[in-house]
Amino acid sequence: MSKKEIDDVTGTQTTGHEWDGIKELDTPMPKWWLGLFYLCIVWAIGYWVLYPAWPGITGYTRGLLNHSLRDEVTANVTALKQARAGQEAALGKASLAEIQRNPDLLQFAMAQGRMLFGDNCVPCHGAGGQGAPGYPNLNDDVWLWGGTLADIQHTITVGVRADHANTRQSQMPAFGRDGIIKEQQVDDLAAYVLHLSGRDANPRAVDRAKVLFTENCAACHGPGGKGSREMGAPDLTDNETLYGSSLAAVRDQIWNGHNGVMPSWSGRLTPEEIKALAVYVHNLGGGD
Repeated sequence: MSKKEIDDVTGTQTTGHEWDGIKELDTPMPKWWLGLFYLCIVWAIGYWVLYPAWPGITGYTRGLLNHSLRDEVTANVTALKQARAGQEAALGKASLAEIQRNPDLLQFAMAQGRMLFGDNCVPCHGAGGQGAPGYPNLNDDVWLWGGTLADIQHTITVGVRADHANTRQSQMPAFGRDGIIKEQQVDDLAAYVLHLSGRDANPRAVDRAKVLFTENCAACHGPGGKGSREMGAPDLTDNETLYGSSLAAVRDQIWNGHNGVMPSWSGRLTPEEIKALAVYVHNLGGGD
């Protein structure tokens, strides 16, 4: 440790610390910085006194102003609900078709539906409803369970393979994983599904899979692979696929039988909110 001394160049006293010939100057803090520092201390003490600040075992210090952001938010939410009460009531009484015909109700339903979609549906279906592998695209006209307003409302209400007593239910068997058919037969069926949608496929595999398809798939997807909305079975003749359209993706679906879950929003959302959400989804562009 070196002794403190006055630096010849700056005239500032050193701290006494020296390393490799370099001496540390004991330069005082700028007065403006110290002023702000002390002001912040005074402000913090004042905040502790005026506002809720210190946690305790059973509560917290309320402060002289007794201010609460939670109470403020609760009051704002209550006021918003009161302001919307009339439109909510009208939405609840109107049928889905009446909502579509009434410009004011439609505007209210779309605004509320957009908010509900952002809060509850975006993580799976995307911000614009474009979907993702395993999550349906809500912008097109391809629907597993129907795209009318009533169909969409019902799907939102009961979900798909969810915990609702009346949930929509369908089952894609894991043909390969569960040993229902042989591995070569899974490969042939995958080629046959590609062929149904007009894509290139091994003609020999397609020919071998005709009987396989009739025996294992036609009951749900139909003899021509057109699917069934009543059963939630997709149309295999179009180019829209839920889990991917490549040969590997189709084979994986036949082998493993992926069965996604659409939550039931009954009990989580009010009937009026479900109506608004159904109207919003229907108007994304793909509703029947």
